[in-house]
Amino acid sequence: MCRSIKTLRPPALPEEATEEDMRAAALQYVRKVSGFRAPAAHNREVFDRAVDEITAATMKLLDGLEIRGSARSAAEG
Repeated sequence: MCRSIKTLRPPALPEEATEEDMRAAALQYVRKVSGFRAPAAHNREVFDRAVDEITAATMKLLDGLEIRGSARSAAEG
């Protein structure tokens, strides 16, 4: 149904994850969980809202992670 969601944190992703990367992962998640590649018109609003909310949660998660031993945490510490 959908491809695997890739890891978005360093060092798995060498550069910072973009909002586009996070939204693509959220879309893949919602597609997998709902079982719909594209929702019917009567489900579009809830489908899109879920993608938005999961994208926002992903941003918060990645912003809050402390990746020890990486160049990012060394620069921040």
